[in-house]
Amino acid sequence: MTSGTRSERMTVGELSRRTGVPIKALREYTDSGLIYTMGRSESNYRLFTGDALRCVQWIGQLRGLGLTLAEIRDLARKCPQPNDELIGPRLAGLLRTARARLETRIAELQRTRDRITDFETAHRAELAGRAKSNGRAVDPRRRAGCA
Repeated sequence: MTSGTRSERMTVGELSRRTGVPIKALREYTDSGLIYTMGRSESNYRLFTGDALRCVQWIGQLRGLGLTLAEIRDLARKCPQPNDELIGPRLAGLLRTARARLETRIAELQRTRDRITDFETAHRAELAGRAKSNGRAVDPRRRAGCA
């Protein structure tokens, strides 16, 4: 049995070690139909083929591109055949959606960064430990009405 072949048999633990994906996630992938088992071993372990290894790698790649598991399940459900001509346009649409989510998140992070900059500018002396009241450093919590 060569690595990654259809006839290769792996337990869920071996598939986890080879992909770096936790066993719990692999069980979720199996239960949701993203990967298939070839049955169970005599010890009742789930057994997988090299096809499952490739599927898990593909899922990881799509997750790395920002797709959710729900989107990946939907893609797999609607395009069950890897050579289906519809998978390309459907995947392109999902990637546009992932990009839009990412752009929204980037904008949120930029707003947070701007608030940090504004706060640092407004409280420069306190943050540097230079603001004093009666010879003592001012606690920024007290200035803000906290503590």
